[in-house]
Amino acid sequence: MKSHYLILIGVAFALACGKQKQAEDGSEASASLEAPQTNEGWTLLFDGKTMDGWRTYRNAENDSWEVVDGTLHCKPASEATKRADLITVDQFDNFELSFEWKIAPQSNSGVMFRVTEDYDQPFLTGPEYQILDDGGYAGESKEENMSGGNYDMHAPVNKRLNPVGEWNTSKIVANGKHIEHWLNGDKILEYEIGSEDWNNRKAKSKWKDAEGYAVPERGHIDLQDHGGEVWYRNIMIRPL
Repeated sequence: MKSHYLILIGVAFALACGKQKQAEDGSEASASLEAPQTNEGWTLLFDGKTMDGWRTYRNAENDSWEVVDGTLHCKPASEATKRADLITVDQFDNFELSFEWKIAPQSNSGVMFRVTEDYDQPFLTGPEYQILDDGGYAGESKEENMSGGNYDMHAPVNKRLNPVGEWNTSKIVANGKHIEHWLNGDKILEYEIGSEDWNNRKAKSKWKDAEGYAVPERGHIDLQDHGGEVWYRNIMIRPL
């Protein structure tokens, strides 16, 4: 009886390992929500298998984004010539957005929100949660431009960032004009759009002449194609 019990345990373990390997090698990788997440109002924005629910900004021709191993993958500059940001088909106003990401060495990306297509570029309307190789990127290195920051506006504080090539978990909470940035379980930044502090920072930033910056109260979620390699997965949202 004991040996029979051990055999059953071994079979169950082998089956579990097989399912895990199947997901890791990307053959049937997919995303799903646990029951508590569904009960809390979370909805998947990416199913891990297709680009359903996503399109390029202004429907630009594109060959830089692909679905691979259960991720939305932005190819490096050497592998694509038709580049564009990826945006959700749906638009959102007040929400909590959760996502996982990892960045390649020397690469740059970001997640924008409340993006509209009124301008040539999405960053002219949507604030950006910066994603970067903090130590290896060759561009500007001021704190406002580091991972987790509100790009060119607010620097993150007390952040715990995993090394390049490893996964990080981020969250953006947008409730009216109050915005929070989270990284790996910690709140690293919060700000009020339109506050005196906000207006002072904007006047000294790249957005000083951008009339539409952070003005829309509703818009798309945007994954930035900055010409570098980046991966996103487990992208989910719930309304507030």
